[in-house]
Amino acid sequence: MRIAVLGTGVVGRAIAARTTELGHEVVVGTRDVAATRDADWGDWATGHPGVALAVHADATAGADLVVNATSGDGSLPTLHAAGAENLAGKVLLDIANPLDFSRGFPPTLSVLNDDSLAERIQRTFPRTRVVKALNTLTADLMTHPRQLGGGDHSVFVSGDDAEAKKTVAELLISFGHTDVIDLGDITTARGTEMLMPIWLRLYGRLGTPLFNVKVVR
Repeated sequence: MRIAVLGTGVVGRAIAARTTELGHEVVVGTRDVAATRDADWGDWATGHPGVALAVHADATAGADLVVNATSGDGSLPTLHAAGAENLAGKVLLDIANPLDFSRGFPPTLSVLNDDSLAERIQRTFPRTRVVKALNTLTADLMTHPRQLGGGDHSVFVSGDDAEAKKTVAELLISFGHTDVIDLGDITTARGTEMLMPIWLRLYGRLGTPLFNVKVVR
C-alpha cells in the first residue's frame, strides 16, 4: 500500500520503519519539511532511506492508508492540515491518545467516558474511515510484537467500517500480532483510550514499557 504516516515522533518513526520494511511505499507527513530535516530527522532518515518526507497534505494526497501518529492535542489540527478531501474515503489508523499534561505527570485524559478522540476525528471527517488501534502499547511493541511472549498478547480495533477494520487488522497481523480483537463500532475506542491511566501506572511500577495485556478466553 501507499501509506502516509502523520507524525515524526517515536510512534510515527516506528510505524514508518516497519511498514517500509514490509514493502509498503511510505511518506511521513510534517508541518515543516525544512525544520524537520534540520532537527534530528536527518540521522534517522539515513538509516531509513526508503521513507520520504513531505508536508501533511502532500503526504496524504496519494495515500491508500493514513496513520495518525500525532499527539492527542495535535491530531485534529494535523488532520485539518492534511485536508478533508485528501482524507475522504481513506482508511485512517488512529493511534493517538488524548493525553493532558497540563498538571504534570502522569497525564490525565482530555476526552473520556462518553466520547473519545477517535469519535471526534470521525465526526470531524465523516467521509474518512477511522479505525482506532495500537494505542494501548508502546511503539516498539506496536511494530515488533513477537519480542514479548512470542506475540501472545492482545490488540484491539474499533471502527464503523468493517472493511477498514479488516485492512488495519491485516496490517497488524503483518507486524506480527496474533490476537487482534474487533471491539465493534467507533464508540468502543472509549474503552481502549481509557486504558491509558492503568498503562501509565504499570509503566511506572514495572520500569519498562515492554508489556501488554492478554485477553484470556
